[in-house]
Amino acid sequence: MKRIMIVLMISLMVGSYAGVVCANELDGVHQKWWGKKDEERQVDDEIPEPQGGPEYTERVRQPVSNIILQQRYPDTVILRGPDTSNRIALTFDDGPDPRYTPELLDVLSEYGVPATFFVMGARAERYPEILERINNEGHIIGNHTYWHPNLVEEGDIATLEREVNQTEEVINDIVGYRTRLFRAPYGFLYNQLVEKLAEMDYSVIGWSLDTLDWREMPAEEIAYTVISNVNPGAIILMHDGGEYDSDRTNTIEAVRQLIPILQEQGFEFVTVPELTGIPYQR
Repeated sequence: MKRIMIVLMISLMVGSYAGVVCANELDGVHQKWWGKKDEERQVDDEIPEPQGGPEYTERVRQPVSNIILQQRYPDTVILRGPDTSNRIALTFDDGPDPRYTPELLDVLSEYGVPATFFVMGARAERYPEILERINNEGHIIGNHTYWHPNLVEEGDIATLEREVNQTEEVINDIVGYRTRLFRAPYGFLYNQLVEKLAEMDYSVIGWSLDTLDWREMPAEEIAYTVISNVNPGAIILMHDGGEYDSDRTNTIEAVRQLIPILQEQGFEFVTVPELTGIPYQR
C-alpha cells in the first residue's frame, strides 16, 4: 500500500478520462499494418502477430466524451453499472495476446475474479486456445472488431458491419456463442454507427474509469488510478494486448495489486453482464 501511495500526485495528474473518443482525421503518423484497409490485411506468415491499435496516435487528440452518445442512445450505449451496490467490472481490450493474456488469466484465477474481454477477431482466430481458456474460466467475451480500425476515420457502415460480423463468426466458431457486447476501437463512434450496432442487436460497452495503462506507466501508478477513482458500478478499462512492441507487464502487476485492496474495501468484481443486467449472447 505504501508503494501505491507514493504515486498519489502523479496519479492525480493522470486522471480517469471516462469514455474518451474523437473524430479527427488521421495525421498520417502511423502507416504500418494497422493503417491498412481491411482488404489489404491478411492473417498469414507476412503478419506474424496481429496487432492492436496505436493508442498514442489515435486517443490523444481533442477528446469528446462518449457520455454524449450514451445520453442520445441510453438503451444501447453503456458506460457503467448501477451505483446501488459495490460491484465493479474489469474489462480488457486488444487480446488475446500470447505474451500477456495467459499470465493475466493466472492472476484473475488466483483471486477468483471474473472479467470481460473485448477481443480482436484477428487475434482470436490466430490464438483460439487462449480464447477457449478465457471462456472456460468463466470470463465473458465481447467483440472489439477484427483488425482494430478507427471506425470514425474509416467512416462507413460497411466497414463496421464487415469488422463486427467477421469477429462474431470467429468467436462463435471457437466458444459456441454470438456475443451481444461490442466495444469500438479507441471508443470511437458516431450516431450512425451506434444506430447500426443497435440494429445488429449489440450493446455498446464503454467505460467509466480509464486506467490509461497503454501509456505503460509503473504498475503502482496504474493500480492507484483505479483505487483512487473507483466507485460502485464502475466499468474499468485496461488492455491485455496492443501494438507489436507494446508491453502489458505493468498492467498485469497492477491487477495483482489492486484486486486484494479493493476486495478488502468491500468491492465485488463481476462481469459486465452481471454488473449491468444486459444479456451477453444470443
